[in-house]
Amino acid sequence: MAVFEGTFTQTEPLRFAVVIGRFNDLVTGKLLEGCQDCLKRHGVDPNPHGNQVDYVWVPGSFEVPIVARQLALSHRYDAVICLGAVIRGQTPHFDLVSSEAAKGIASASFQTGVPVIFGILTVDTMQQALERAGIKGNHGWDYALNALEMASLMRQLRSNLAEPYSHNPQSLPASFQGASVGNLTANSEEID
Repeated sequence: MAVFEGTFTQTEPLRFAVVIGRFNDLVTGKLLEGCQDCLKRHGVDPNPHGNQVDYVWVPGSFEVPIVARQLALSHRYDAVICLGAVIRGQTPHFDLVSSEAAKGIASASFQTGVPVIFGILTVDTMQQALERAGIKGNHGWDYALNALEMASLMRQLRSNLAEPYSHNPQSLPASFQGASVGNLTANSEEID
């Protein structure tokens, strides 16, 4: 059996897209700075005029998932990083926006097979948002690190799992070795 883990090296071939919600840009701008710093320190050129990272600005966190999905569907990127900030107010708006952003980002990743990183801060106060965007630490760095690891991991999985079992019967589970497709079908019908 094998063990697969993402790494933070050999980042030269990796391509990323970053989707940033403009609403609460005081916070999202800081998250973006942390994200870019992490990418740069791990050998990725974060320059928007370079060939490794593209940036897309959207009005707010609610709009992030549709753009993230479109970018992931292009299969031009190894990972898409979503940055935003939703700060609780006195209406249910916070719950709706944060919930739909989370569901949409997860859905984009599941539907496309491309890692789409959830980097939407959901906090009660502006102070909490600023603490997470640079005062006490910058979660933008963490989101970029997650993207690096997942991009690397998915590349490994795609290259190692691309070979079907039929090329190497020894890699099949012992119960399937030597079985024909007909035998497997017959056996599965008996199980039902």
